[in-house]
Amino acid sequence: MDFIRQGFKLLSATAASGRLSVLMFHRVLPRPDEIFQDEPDAQRFDQICAWLKQWFEVLPLDQAGQMLVEGRLPGRACCITFDDGYADNHEVALPILQKHGLPATFFIATGFLQGGRMWNDTVIEAVRHCRQPELDFGAYGRFALSNASARRKAIEAIIGAIKYLPIAERLAAAEDLLERSGARLEEQLMMGPDGVRLLHDAGMQIGAHTVSHPILARTEPQIARQEILDSKCYLEDLLGQGCSLFAYPNGKPGRDYLPEHVEMVRELGFKTAVSTAWGASGKGADPLQLQRFTPWDRSKGAFGLRLMRNLLA
Repeated sequence: MDFIRQGFKLLSATAASGRLSVLMFHRVLPRPDEIFQDEPDAQRFDQICAWLKQWFEVLPLDQAGQMLVEGRLPGRACCITFDDGYADNHEVALPILQKHGLPATFFIATGFLQGGRMWNDTVIEAVRHCRQPELDFGAYGRFALSNASARRKAIEAIIGAIKYLPIAERLAAAEDLLERSGARLEEQLMMGPDGVRLLHDAGMQIGAHTVSHPILARTEPQIARQEILDSKCYLEDLLGQGCSLFAYPNGKPGRDYLPEHVEMVRELGFKTAVSTAWGASGKGADPLQLQRFTPWDRSKGAFGLRLMRNLLA
């Protein structure tokens, strides 16, 4: 037994007993990305899954949420989640999860299942494929694109500048950036309805993530409620069963969603929902605001130690 597994075993018998670690991912790439080197590729995700299987009892999210509420969560409990609905979730991540016999939950922004592209991916791919040495984004500034590191800084700055604009303005800004970049984007990044069915038929859990991925705290209440409800109804019609799992877009409590949105989620019949607040959820946690955290470390020891610190935070 390695020292990390022993550490999780000891923690489960003391302070971490009854605490749930939920890991969050978005994509698993076929190969490493020189711009986003911390985005897991297939080889790295395979390593992570092997570590999680060795250290934890990996549970389906609905089961873990219910067990947490009832006070019978096992020691070393963990869940794996994915946000948004990228095609590589079923093309790359699913076979790796199946190899290790691990369950996962996939939260789907349903408005992008018919060939759409999320606004942040428009920004990322516009900057990635721009062949100019510098990109002029008007009032938002000029960005050097001399190497992969500069492109990442430009992407992060641009996304940070337009993320909290009203939806229509945010989409318009992303399209304006694309036009200024001169890039031509053809790659289909998001899965289609068949991809969702494939994940479901493979035994994975499917959750709602709104339709268009708005920042709920910046959205009119009636529109926010409709976004949540419509994504739930779409997935229920697609899969022929109820949808009781939800992930808040962007997910920071108090900034990206508010207590009124938690009540909406509760009223609409969801049983378990996740935020992006770091930490592990313990006794008395709201099952509609479970915390999530994923270490960025590449070595087994550092990855495991950071998970331990998160468990005790």
